[in-house]
Amino acid sequence: MPQVRIVARNFMDMVAALPAAKLDKLYDSSFICEAVLRSLPPLAKKYVLQMLFLDSSLAAKSMEEWVLPDGLSKHKVAIDRLLQLRVFMEVNDRKKEPSYKMNQKFQSNMQKYLTTGGTLPREPMPLNAAVRLPSVVELETYAMEQWESFLLQLINSSQVDKSTSFSSSMMRAFQRGLLNSSRDNEAPRLTENGFQFLLMETNAQLWYIIREYISSAEERGMDPTDLISFLLELSFHTTGEAYSVNTLTEVQRLAIKDLADLGLVKYLQGRKEALFMPTKLATNLSVSLSDASSRKEGFVVVETNFRMYAYSSSRLHCEILRLFSRIEYQLPNLIVGAITKESLYNAFENGITAEQIVSFLQQNAHPRVAEKMPTVPENVTDQIRLWEADRNRVEMTPSHLYEDFPSKDLFEACCDFARDYGGLLWQDTKKMRLIVKGELHQQMRDFLRGQR
Repeated sequence: MPQVRIVARNFMDMVAALPAAKLDKLYDSSFICEAVLRSLPPLAKKYVLQMLFLDSSLAAKSMEEWVLPDGLSKHKVAIDRLLQLRVFMEVNDRKKEPSYKMNQKFQSNMQKYLTTGGTLPREPMPLNAAVRLPSVVELETYAMEQWESFLLQLINSSQVDKSTSFSSSMMRAFQRGLLNSSRDNEAPRLTENGFQFLLMETNAQLWYIIREYISSAEERGMDPTDLISFLLELSFHTTGEAYSVNTLTEVQRLAIKDLADLGLVKYLQGRKEALFMPTKLATNLSVSLSDASSRKEGFVVVETNFRMYAYSSSRLHCEILRLFSRIEYQLPNLIVGAITKESLYNAFENGITAEQIVSFLQQNAHPRVAEKMPTVPENVTDQIRLWEADRNRVEMTPSHLYEDFPSKDLFEACCDFARDYGGLLWQDTKKMRLIVKGELHQQMRDFLRGQR
């Protein structure tokens, strides 16, 4: 997707932004240390493993000798990332030259993990539990249905039929920047960022919501560090396995219900105890946003006559397509619409760009057309861009028209005055008419009064 104003950052960027004390607290868990190691660039991983059993610091110049001259840029990226995550600490040696030493907590936990192995804080429940466990396919379907319901509620859609248990204050935190504040009895409307948010991939949307959820944790009496630790822990659980809620802390029990509303886990109530099952949304939390394996199958077919067929029963898909197309009718598993000049102009008015629309159609192309080049007909993509360029060709400027001047001298004096202030937009000397910028109107009025 093109760059948008909403920045859905990688999980490790959120970890790196934590204060030093909270970041060090995270490294008390060997699984957090492993998650951080997995997220590092290849060269940074190599540096960690080379220095893992080295107790003393190592000079920065010595480390530069580990790479060839053409690899210095990658070396700098690796070192910067290690310093951001406080895996490496920068110290000065006796000669006051920069050196690097590994974070003691990180080093100690990774040494134990590599030599003795690691075990999760909780073990999966046995298969003979007194509750029927959904299959992996059913779990994935559940996750997407939950996420869809949450998004529909987030944008105040009339299509939502199942509300989440999030408090109104929590939903307002999620909606901050996506919906404008309602006045009187007027329903909130999507902002420019809100429209862009809906066109983002599921992983990018998830990062945005998770970031808002963590950033507002302290308002709910939770420690953001504990939440990040638990979310990273979940990424090491096995999809399709059930775990006991009794193994969770009080903060984690509160969080697990919120995560169930988002579709990251499925909450099950057994006869004796409650269970939870992580979904792919949770186990992919440590996956990069650009990881192609996390992309879902497409559903849209666009024809050269601008007709659009979406093979989906999703209400959310219908809402998204309605942002830039005219929906004509909807069958149980098919949405039929058309991309028109009017529907695109509405999208452009709401801040959606032609590139975002084209990118959405390409990324969500049906498998039958996804293998073709191009996946969306060129005449359609070209026309979308042309309509945007045509709309952007005309720029609206607030202005005022002045006419019926009593003399040519006064007309020319007004023209000179407006020109001197940079506010003259147009003049007709023959008919003695001129147009000036709106912000100059009051000054023009004062000038005219002074000429009388």
